[in-house]
Parts: sequence; structure tokens; C-alpha cells
Amino acid sequence: MDFEMKEKKFHCPYCRTEITVLLDPSVPKQRYYEDCEVCCNAIEISYEFSDGELIFFQALPEE
Repeated sequence: MDFEMKEKKFHCPYCRTEITVLLDPSVPKQRYYEDCEVCCNAIEISYEFSDGELIFFQALPEE
């Protein structure tokens, strides 16, 4: 299967700035950290795809 990157918008859990990330549906389940481009705090991003569709997305403050 060929998957295109999916754009996902969410709000930083610290400063509430809207952030856009690109998610790779060829990786069914992933968790990683991304720094907010405004406040520079680390955000834990978790997502899951099923058949190329995003079924779970979560953006939490770093613990």
C-alpha cells in the first residue's frame, strides 16, 4: 500500500498555539517528542493508523 503523509493540527498543551505536524500512515503506531515552535516545550505525540486512516491522536505535555 502507498500512503501519503497526513497533516494533523492540534494545540500545544502548554501555550495553546495551533501546531501542524505531518504523520506517516505507513507506520501504524508511533510515539515521539516534538518541541513546540513557540514555547519550546517538549510535547509527547502518539498516534495510530488503521488502513491508512488516523484512528487515534494524542498530544500531551512531557512527563
